[in-house]
Amino acid sequence: MAFETNKFNVVKKKRLGKTQFNVECAIETNADVAKVLSVKYDAKTDNIEVLNGEINVAGHIDFCVLFATPDGEIGTTNSACPFVTKIENGAIKLADKANINVEVVDYQIVDIADGIIRILCVCEQTCILIENEDVANVAINDDNVCAKKDEIVVNQFVGTATETFNVESQASIKEQIKRLIYADSDVALKNIECGNGFVAVAGEVVTKILYLSANDRFETCYTTEPFKQEIAFENVGENAVCEAKAQIKKQEVRYEVVESDKGVQINFDMPVEVEVFVYGETKQEIVKDLYSTTSELSVSTESFEMTKQLQTEFFETKIDGTLMLDENKPRVDKIMFVGASNLQITNAYVKDREVVVEGIAKTNVVYLNDEENSLNSVLMEVPFVVSDKTQLDCDAQVQATATLYDVDVVVKKGREFYFDAKLKVAISCDCDVVAAVIARVDENEKYPEKDCAIELYCASAHDTAWDIAKAMRTKENVIFEQNPELTFPLDKDENVVIYYQKKA
Repeated sequence: MAFETNKFNVVKKKRLGKTQFNVECAIETNADVAKVLSVKYDAKTDNIEVLNGEINVAGHIDFCVLFATPDGEIGTTNSACPFVTKIENGAIKLADKANINVEVVDYQIVDIADGIIRILCVCEQTCILIENEDVANVAINDDNVCAKKDEIVVNQFVGTATETFNVESQASIKEQIKRLIYADSDVALKNIECGNGFVAVAGEVVTKILYLSANDRFETCYTTEPFKQEIAFENVGENAVCEAKAQIKKQEVRYEVVESDKGVQINFDMPVEVEVFVYGETKQEIVKDLYSTTSELSVSTESFEMTKQLQTEFFETKIDGTLMLDENKPRVDKIMFVGASNLQITNAYVKDREVVVEGIAKTNVVYLNDEENSLNSVLMEVPFVVSDKTQLDCDAQVQATATLYDVDVVVKKGREFYFDAKLKVAISCDCDVVAAVIARVDENEKYPEKDCAIELYCASAHDTAWDIAKAMRTKENVIFEQNPELTFPLDKDENVVIYYQKKA
């Protein structure tokens, strides 16, 4: 008797949890620094090396730092600080793909000296292992074994692709400016679609611009540039499901300031890097049930888990918050500008048909105090909880990314800050699915030979020909051929008869 084992692949995501590490950065300013006013930071992964039991991660933190000089001037500097880290876990295998996200959750100004700002960053990394696991599936190659076949839908990981493309954007300022202080861009995805041989990614690049006007006012404006990029990807069809993450390569951003009688136009050229992860569904034939006409069989059924990736969902919303200035801080007589804004997602989950995202928005407010004639900065931390309706009907694992824009802060009574902003949110969800297959069959004792000429079986209503053939240890076609008057499944109890030809 021949029982073979075939194997097919299913995708399984494994979350390794969050770990923290510190990064020390030295940021050169080429200026005398009296105080740091705001720090914008973005952590990126550049290289991921997956080995057995560990993952080596190399990346960098992009900084945009605003500072005040001793003579009251506002300066800015952009810098990239490299880091390396490692994730160790026995579940990691060489063939796995790792989706790793690193973000700065806190920082401290350690020292300011000789034009160098030293910052200690606390970084948090999350890791999702993506692996195609083998599932053993029995195959039959024996005339004496009858097998009922079935098809199940299995989820598989197709692969990843990374592409960098440039987005050009223009900002028009209808007044003359003395100086562009800084421009900082973030990318927000709005749609991901799979087609035959490609993945289409659409989104927006949002750029915040801070400048000093001709009449010495600090002004802020935003510009938004949409994009849509097709990424070539073999073996991808319209029914595939994709997730993606995008980042601005900030050290390669270029801009040009063009002056005219009507004002200023700033032309931006911004490299955007997008990484897509593609998942597919396919039908897999399995043996649902089997029996032997000649021997007893021991059948082992094994369950397995696979991960079903769901379409990414997008929504936009608003957040707001307040802050009361500490009594030991100088009062606010005039807000100069709202500096860098950072965002941290702390939790994301599905509850009562809503996807919920929790986080903290952090923004620096730079203001004047007339009594001391001082330039001051205060950090506003605004916790938020936002939600959106969803059609998810499973216990989903959720990953959320968000982009903060249109940040505004006003002050009342010199000490009460009111904050509001908009969020562009992308939600990537997946669910674990449990299925089972016959993984192994062992042959036991042979049945004794039948020495009768006729066999009668009392079948019950709703029995199928398969049920009866299995019970009588014969083949389905025998049941059909020798009982042509019966219709299956039976609508009432019936007697099923089989005639045996005696051997000479």
